[in-house]
Amino acid sequence: MAVMSDIKPTRMELKKTKARLKTATRGHKLLKDKRDELMRNFLQIVRENKALRQKVEKGLEEAMARMADASRLMSPEILEQSLLCPKQGVEVDIQLKNIMSVNIPEYGFRTRTDAAEDIYPYGYAMTSGELDESIDRLSEVFRDMLELARAEKSMQLMAAEIERTRRRVNALEYVMIPQMQDTIRYISMKLEENERSTTTRLMKVKDQILQDAHDYDY
Repeated sequence: MAVMSDIKPTRMELKKTKARLKTATRGHKLLKDKRDELMRNFLQIVRENKALRQKVEKGLEEAMARMADASRLMSPEILEQSLLCPKQGVEVDIQLKNIMSVNIPEYGFRTRTDAAEDIYPYGYAMTSGELDESIDRLSEVFRDMLELARAEKSMQLMAAEIERTRRRVNALEYVMIPQMQDTIRYISMKLEENERSTTTRLMKVKDQILQDAHDYDY
């Protein structure tokens, strides 16, 4: 907290402090609005994240169940050979979307080839339909996993920005603005004291002049 004895109680300092207080008050309101909007977006992403997580977990559970069925119907050697050399590949693209000064990642991907059947790295003669179903389900879940990764990263970034904004709001509300208000009261009080002292001195000077004039007349 500022030491009042270090503050110059002048009208210029009073004017500057009032201007700073006005700016700080306006900034405090803007930061509170930003914090509230960030919280609204954060809660929306939290709900989205919960739904995506449930969807991904269900998809992985179904894919693993189909894979377990395939492993019972196929020999371990054939299953291993079938998945040994994948034909398809993906490249993940990352773009940033700015939401309330937070750079939120947007994930996309493209496959190495356009052929849909390239997700199966094997022929159909020695494999079971359950393996096909497992691969299909994993391919679908991959998109949801990217969305889930985006949602979770967005939550982390927004939570950090909310915390930074909250600290700035509290610093303004509980430290800076009260200090400036105290400074304004202190300067105003000192200026009033100076004005009263000046008025008192002027009255004494006036009385002295009148007294001198009266004595001179006599």
